[in-house]
Amino acid sequence: MLSKETMMLPILQVAEGFKPIWNEFLDEWSDENEVPVYLALSDLARYVSTLVEKSDGEELRDIFSVVERWHLEGDKFVKEAATVGLLEDLQNTNVVGVGVPQKIEPFLLPQTKLWWQKVSLFWSEDKVIS
Repeated sequence: MLSKETMMLPILQVAEGFKPIWNEFLDEWSDENEVPVYLALSDLARYVSTLVEKSDGEELRDIFSVVERWHLEGDKFVKEAATVGLLEDLQNTNVVGVGVPQKIEPFLLPQTKLWWQKVSLFWSEDKVIS
């Protein structure tokens, strides 16, 4: 089971370009007792948007296979962070840019797509994410 402490490890294995961003993030927050994972997920969302703009389908598929694992194999924190932390940011054009969310959708795997739709319904119809 993936936990808060281990959830980023699989991303770092598949997203070489995210490693320097992650390391800088860890340096920035090194004085804290706990790493603010949700903030790191915003950085990951911005990184994903750069991959979308570069049309790097292979790395996007690898990243979204990890996101699917977060939804399937994560503890409660990981599942919630994947949805409310990452997917919400990936739908937020203020974070990733106009048109990026639509370009991400083809990379979503079944469980992630389900949660993507729930986030979308939350914002469009005020439906609670559950």
